[in-house]
Amino acid sequence: MQLAQKMRIQEAKAYVATKVKVGVDDLSDVTVMREVREDLDIGVITSVPGCAKGIEAKVRIADLLGVRINSVERLRAKMA
Repeated sequence: MQLAQKMRIQEAKAYVATKVKVGVDDLSDVTVMREVREDLDIGVITSVPGCAKGIEAKVRIADLLGVRINSVERLRAKMA
């Protein structure tokens, strides 16, 4: 968010926290974020069978945060 939307770090954290519906402090809590990532199916650090991985997780993150990710855009262009 800092690079994509030119936000300062605190603004970027607040934006992401709002989108994933957690508090800003929870963004750095490994346990909370693992549950959030599993619930939103946006990928987790250690693979879980049936959960999004790789580019699938990137697509979900791009849609959730409303940002443009180059690899996602290239995939969408190929699919069109």
